[in-house]
Amino acid sequence: MIEKKDLDGPVELLSMQETTDDFATIFEPSCFDDYLGQHEVKNKIKVFVTASKMRGDPLDHMLLFGPPGLGKTTLAKIMAKELNVPFRITSAPILERTGDLVAILSSITAREILFIDEIHRLPKNVEEILYSAMENFCVDVIIGQGAGAKSIRLPLQPFTLIGATTKTSLISGPLQTRFGIVERLDFYQPEDLAHIVMQNADFMGIPCLPEAALTIGQRARGTPRIVKRIIRRVRDFAQVHNYNIIDTTVVNQALTFLGIDEDGLNKLDRAILTHILQDFDGGPVGLDTLAAMTGEDKESIEDVCEPFLLRIGLLQKSPRGRQIPAKKIPYLRRKLLGQITPEQSELF
Repeated sequence: MIEKKDLDGPVELLSMQETTDDFATIFEPSCFDDYLGQHEVKNKIKVFVTASKMRGDPLDHMLLFGPPGLGKTTLAKIMAKELNVPFRITSAPILERTGDLVAILSSITAREILFIDEIHRLPKNVEEILYSAMENFCVDVIIGQGAGAKSIRLPLQPFTLIGATTKTSLISGPLQTRFGIVERLDFYQPEDLAHIVMQNADFMGIPCLPEAALTIGQRARGTPRIVKRIIRRVRDFAQVHNYNIIDTTVVNQALTFLGIDEDGLNKLDRAILTHILQDFDGGPVGLDTLAAMTGEDKESIEDVCEPFLLRIGLLQKSPRGRQIPAKKIPYLRRKLLGQITPEQSELF
């Protein structure tokens, strides 16, 4: 059951078991053993959680950072379950006023975990309220206006703040230093993603062969969120075409249908690379120009496509713009434009 406190407000209270139809086909890890991948980070957090549980103290404030879709929210929920404490989730962009945050903090119970997503987007005045709340478990509230205004210090229950962000550079220094635990989540290896595929397929009751799971893992851009999305769409494809088991043939057909190629590139990725090749002979080309030619906004290209293309070596950033590495141009000309023979492609 999902209970929402004030549907128009900034906070969503989640019970530890979600049973609505919207979540019926989404596997949600409930303990550290079910949370696959991120082994180093997970092992360190298990130690911190166990020590906190043994002492009966609230877990130290924690900052989780890394690319989107790697499981920061899921990991925070698991910590709350392991500590058997309430879990409250909100998002920084909707905390526009200091009163929004004060209302949340004043209702927090002892040892409760408050999770703030995209914490780098907190307004400056709201962020400053967090300083005394995190260090001294109190907030200063101004009552009244003008000469008659009074400052009242409101005590808070000891709590844990877990902040998640994709851009640590946008978090102010004073806020960063108030987190006692700072951990980075990295992209997953295909083998770890394959285990997640098998885990989700088993949860949905779909027979899936290990080699098919690895194929999905290799094309999921190192991201569990994308794995979960792909396996549900492969499930749909297999069901409509009356396949009783997911093997590599089904996966390849489904991924072709979805527009995901053997390198994990989607339609927008290929459009970006094709424009750079065809219209700018490999680049460089500016972001504004790419956005205009592909019909996508700059933020989508910069935040979604570029990190993956940079990571797999198909794109470079230079002071003059985006360009394709010289050694990758022959491969992409064959792949996207069909301009060299297979014999020539073997040289690259």
